[in-house]
Amino acid sequence: MTRESGYRALARQVRADVLAGRYADGRRLPTEAELAERHRVSRQTVRRAFQDLVAEGLVYRVPGRGTFARPRECGYLRQFGSVEDLMALSVDTRMDITVPLHRRVDVAAAGRLRLTGDAVSSVAFRRLHDGVPFCLTTVCLPPHVGALLRDVPELAAEGASSAATVIGLLDTRLAAPIAEADQSITVAAADPPAARHLGCAPGHPLLRIDRLYRDTEGTPVELAVSLFLPEQYSYRTRLRRSVT
Repeated sequence: MTRESGYRALARQVRADVLAGRYADGRRLPTEAELAERHRVSRQTVRRAFQDLVAEGLVYRVPGRGTFARPRECGYLRQFGSVEDLMALSVDTRMDITVPLHRRVDVAAAGRLRLTGDAVSSVAFRRLHDGVPFCLTTVCLPPHVGALLRDVPELAAEGASSAATVIGLLDTRLAAPIAEADQSITVAAADPPAARHLGCAPGHPLLRIDRLYRDTEGTPVELAVSLFLPEQYSYRTRLRRSVT
């Protein structure tokens, strides 16, 4: 597994602090020198991390005054560039279980997980930010992976609420940790159950994001299909060009 670069690790930590509201109400973020000393990294590493956060629109810089968190907009905005960023959803969102973890037959999901049988373990939940639902997710797992979560209280009952993420819960239990995810983005219409959970009208357009997670051995361990309310959610990603 590729080691996370120093500036990306620092940006992830500062991002989590900002999203948790640590620098709300006009508070200034630590200076480059303060962060460099605190995290034992170079000023250049801190500068590169700040550049990423400015590009995301999460913070802004005022010459001679410092760096500040941007006022929070309506809805939920996150930039994802790594599996760690996805795990960090636990920083400022909550997961409410709509269908507890159970075993069911799902031929399509089993095929995408490369299973020999048709049964999967599955759990469904809403994700909320500041009490407002913005996403409905159905997770399918190979049965032996689902067994690792069988006694996890966060997934065991309808209505259970926690700050957990399924990949975060799995990452401490899998023999080989999650290393990568394939992602596809399409558009879907809200069916009646999705409309009920997200508080929208049936047929309302939703952003559908499918993620297939693999461990360090390349084995699929989780399929997550998420439906997002576009008026409550903004998605950003950064594409970098390889320089040789």
